[in-house]
Amino acid sequence: MTTTVNPVLRVAPAVPAEAAAHFRAGLAFHTDVSDVAAALGAGGDPGFVLVDSRSTEAWDQGHIPGALHLPTALVPEQAGQLLDRSVPVVTYCWGPGCNGAARAALALAELGYRVKEMLGGFEYWVREGLAFETWQGRERRAPDPLTAPVDAGDCGC
Repeated sequence: MTTTVNPVLRVAPAVPAEAAAHFRAGLAFHTDVSDVAAALGAGGDPGFVLVDSRSTEAWDQGHIPGALHLPTALVPEQAGQLLDRSVPVVTYCWGPGCNGAARAALALAELGYRVKEMLGGFEYWVREGLAFETWQGRERRAPDPLTAPVDAGDCGC
């Protein structure tokens, strides 16, 4: 008699201790839009610097209020002038389809900075209905119900 294993369980889940170590490690490297927004919105010093690693044209099209503009290509020559190595850095780029924030995070880590990548990037910041700035001023769009709860303060996760 042959038993068919479904695609989800074809490779068995990790044992709980290994899974916990994996997910703990992931959280050391990543944060998300909601957590960054909560930290920035709490008032006072959030304890990190938010870095937009996109081009000047992308920055002008829209960026997160309070972010520092440092394109990935300029990290090696400008990070030391703009960032304090004792303050953690959170990088972001366009969105999940872009690895620019990861490349910027790598460049910063290689220079001795403690760094996390913001998952979702600028795309999910806007899609969650959070305010952003352009060269024309501050804007905000309605939350996308596929990415953020429309009638709640947060997603509850």
